[in-house]
Amino acid sequence: LKMRFCFFLVFALSFTKISAEENIFGIWSFEAIFHEKSNKNKNLKPIGPKDFLKINLDNSFEYKIDSLELEAKGKFTVENDILVLNYTSPKDTTRLYKLSIQKDRMTLIEDDIIFEFKKIQKNWINDIFRGILGLASLVLLLFAFSRNKGSVKWGLVFKGIIIQILFAICILKVPVIMNIFEYVSKTFVVILNFTEQGSLFLFGSLISDTESFGYIFAFQVLPTIIFFSSLTSVLFYYGILQKVVLFFAKWMKKFFNLSGSESLAAVGNIFLGQTESPLLVKPYIKNMTTSELLCLMSGGMATIAGGVLAAYIGFLGGSDIDSQIFFAKHLIAASVMSAPAAIVASKILIPETKEINQGLEINNEDLGTNVLEAISIGTKQGISLAVNVGAMLLVFVAFISMINYFLSDFFGNLTGANELIENITNGNYSSLSMEFLFGYLFAPLSWIIGVCYEDILLVGQLLGEKTILNEFVAYITLADLKESNMFFEQKSLIIATYILCGFANFASIGIQIGGIGAIAPTRTKDLSKLGILALVAGTAACLFTATIVGIII
Repeated sequence: LKMRFCFFLVFALSFTKISAEENIFGIWSFEAIFHEKSNKNKNLKPIGPKDFLKINLDNSFEYKIDSLELEAKGKFTVENDILVLNYTSPKDTTRLYKLSIQKDRMTLIEDDIIFEFKKIQKNWINDIFRGILGLASLVLLLFAFSRNKGSVKWGLVFKGIIIQILFAICILKVPVIMNIFEYVSKTFVVILNFTEQGSLFLFGSLISDTESFGYIFAFQVLPTIIFFSSLTSVLFYYGILQKVVLFFAKWMKKFFNLSGSESLAAVGNIFLGQTESPLLVKPYIKNMTTSELLCLMSGGMATIAGGVLAAYIGFLGGSDIDSQIFFAKHLIAASVMSAPAAIVASKILIPETKEINQGLEINNEDLGTNVLEAISIGTKQGISLAVNVGAMLLVFVAFISMINYFLSDFFGNLTGANELIENITNGNYSSLSMEFLFGYLFAPLSWIIGVCYEDILLVGQLLGEKTILNEFVAYITLADLKESNMFFEQKSLIIATYILCGFANFASIGIQIGGIGAIAPTRTKDLSKLGILALVAGTAACLFTATIVGIII
């Protein structure tokens, strides 16, 4: 296995190359600004050591020159060694620069003005050390919760982490695989446009209000969930999705030595939700071992459904097509990579010690008698999911507001905590709130998995919101933080995207007990006992994925 992995890794890396366009990404410090015919040591504008130009992976840019009190941001493209900066702030304009990059030096020429930059180098040793520390810490945490420490199969754990690393390298660094994921991401974005046409027909000008997030969510995001649910139902009716699931399930079964039902459910969770995926293995659930049942639940916690995946793409990417494709790629990668991570986490918590069923047959019930009925079934399921998501968000956001009111207006004002918090956080938090508590509670874990010190409170806050509330609330916060340019490093934004890409929250325990329990009523008691462990495994799986991606990007 080690020999084969090394061969595949070398094979994959042999296709990896860094073009000039890829090399532009990162943070660049200003070195000089001068006329082409003048002395480069005599700057046209005063620049300091803290002035920077940041080129982000989502094709956005921002730069800052303190002495001029100048901050600018926008989107960029590279066309035939010409860097095109489309400014959105401080004013809408487009400027063209001749681009030249040599190692860690970049030169931009606009007319007869030359801008020289030096790249702030990525600390690979630090990233690798932090990544190893993060992975080791997560494994130790899971081992501490394990119910049968002596039976943990460390070979399976090693293989699971290796396959995640290989997935990450292929998806993020190998051009051939990158192009495939880029194509899939563009397909998701195209389908989003189909949904928009249906929404436009039904709601008219209501969906054109892009200033209010409430309008965007109600008339653009929720309809996406309904359409994707219906599309999934059609793909199931024609047997397309089953073939894809079965293909990957056979591979996963052989690689991890899992039961047939575990393999099917694990792969199914990449495409389906935590209550839809168990339907694939409905006949097997009543006879599953405890380890198999936890694996089933953990996979549901660690991944997300196609419908909400499309919704996240919509409001993280906004109306910009490039941003939608960027986040689509990472969200799809997160769901794929977290599937094997969930297996690793669950098998540490409850190792398999019993004989398992090797059967590998997909349950095909409730597909409908024709394609119109399949569309109808999928639409009803989508409406139910969309209403549930909307209602949960309404209640959770209201509860957050209520709790923050008591924390800030009563306890914070009475004790003087609000003023103290504003001072110690340099204004990042203005009062005692759930966001502040989450940030500090989960900040150490954020640092361990590779988030830079400047962003650990933000990522900690997001992880807390996802775990205590749900990932929709957290993604809304992430979108707000992204638009406000709150992240010091874009790497932190990407890591947060992977951390949040899963259903691992307390509400999902109830959803799984109700959903899977309805399929196999005799296992309801077991599902209740395993709820917290499934939450731990699902959260750990998302953190595994985020940690590995943090090493590579």
